[in-house]
Amino acid sequence: MKLYNPGIKSGSAMSYAGLIEKIEILRSTLRWASRLERPEIEKLLRQTGALRDEVMQLSHKERFVQAATAEPIEIELSASARRQALLERSFAFEGTFGDNPKLLDALEIAEKAAPTDLPVLIDGESGTGKELMAKVIHANGARADMPYISVNCGAIPDSLIESELFGHKKGAFTGAANDRKGKFESAHKGTIFLDEIGELPLTGQVKLLRVLQSHEIQRVGSDEAISVDARIVAATNKNLRRLSEEGRFREDLFYRLSVIHVTLPPLRERRDEIPLLVQYFGDEAAEALKRRPIKMTPRLRDFLLNYAYPGNIRELRNLIYRISCLAGEVADLGHLPEDIRPRPTLPATPDGAAVGNGMTIPVSLSDAKRAASDEAERAFLERGLQEVGGTVAELARRCDMNRSHLQMLLKKHGIHSKDFRKQAATQGGKGG
Repeated sequence: MKLYNPGIKSGSAMSYAGLIEKIEILRSTLRWASRLERPEIEKLLRQTGALRDEVMQLSHKERFVQAATAEPIEIELSASARRQALLERSFAFEGTFGDNPKLLDALEIAEKAAPTDLPVLIDGESGTGKELMAKVIHANGARADMPYISVNCGAIPDSLIESELFGHKKGAFTGAANDRKGKFESAHKGTIFLDEIGELPLTGQVKLLRVLQSHEIQRVGSDEAISVDARIVAATNKNLRRLSEEGRFREDLFYRLSVIHVTLPPLRERRDEIPLLVQYFGDEAAEALKRRPIKMTPRLRDFLLNYAYPGNIRELRNLIYRISCLAGEVADLGHLPEDIRPRPTLPATPDGAAVGNGMTIPVSLSDAKRAASDEAERAFLERGLQEVGGTVAELARRCDMNRSHLQMLLKKHGIHSKDFRKQAATQGGKGG
C-alpha cells in the first residue's frame, strides 16, 4: 500500500492538487487498516501534522505572493486608513498602535517579510518594542505554530556564548555534566530572536555567520554537524553599520542579518500613541494587580501625555504599573518616581505677580540641594558632550567613568548624544 512519506522532498512549488493527493493517501490508509498499533497511530499523527504545516505554509506564501503582485494603489492612503487596512488583513499584533507613519512603515515591512524565511534586523532605541516586533513577524509567518526562542546576546558571558547558542556534549568542559541542546536546536523549524546582537563578541559573530551560511551547527565538544532550520530575527539599539566600520562588528554578518531592515521610531516621535498605551497598560496593570483600573488627575494625565520618555514604551509601561500599584482610587503626580516628578511652582503674591518671575523654587533645603546638584550635573554633561562632539565613549574615558553609568545619567536628564553629534557635524560643515 502506498503511504504518504513527509520525509521525501518534493519540488519547491506546492500546489493544492498535490496536497489533496496526500490527504487521499492518508484517508486510504485509515480506511483499509483493520487494526492500528500505537506506533502506527503516532506515525499517522506526525504525518497529518506535517501535512497541516504544509497547508499553513502554502496559505501564508499565497498571501505573500498576492500582496507582492497586487496592483499598486494610485491614491495614497491616510495614516488612519493604512492602520485600518493592517487590522482588516488579519494582522496579528498583541497590543495597540497608532497612526504614526514611521511605525506603520515598520509594521507593513514586517507584514510582508513575515511569510518568508528571510533574516530580519530590527533597530531602534532601548524600549521601543523590538522584541514585540520580532513576535509580530513570527506570529504572522508560516512558522507561527513552531517554537519562538529568545536570546539576549548581551547577557551571556563570552565564555558561554557557543554553548548557549549551539549546545554542548557531556564532558566538553568543566561543569558539562550532560548533553545539552543549544538555542538554535530548540528553535528548529521556528524562529530564533537574537536581542542585542551588537553585544555579540567577534568570536561569536564568526560562529553565527557559519550557521547562516551552512544551516548547520556543532555542539561544543562534538564533531557531528546538526542541520538546523531556524528563521533569524535580530535586534539592536546600536548602529551596526558604524560598528562594522570601526571593526567591532563583522560587515559580512551585518549584510547577512539585514536582508530585511526594520527601524522603530522612539515614543517621542509617535505621541499619538501615548493615550492608547496609557489606556492599554492601565487595563493590563489592573488585571495583573487584581484591581479596578485607576483614575488619574488631569495634571497627571497631562504629564504622561507630554513627558519625553527617554526609556520609551518600556518606561511608560513601568510608570503605569507603578502608579497602579501605589495609588488608591485616584493617582496624582505624587505617585510618580521622585526623579521625574515635576517640581511645584510658587504661588502668586497678593498683587498678582509670580514670585521669582514665574520660576519654580524648591520647598525645602534638601530639595534645593538636590535641584542645584542636578542642574550642575546636567550642565557638566552637556558641556562635556559638546567638547567631544557627542561621542559618549570619549566622554566616559575623559571622566574615568563606566560607559553604562554615563548612559544612565544622560537618560536621567533626557540628554541625547546624537543632538551633539549633529551639532558638531553642522559646525564642521560651516567651518569647511
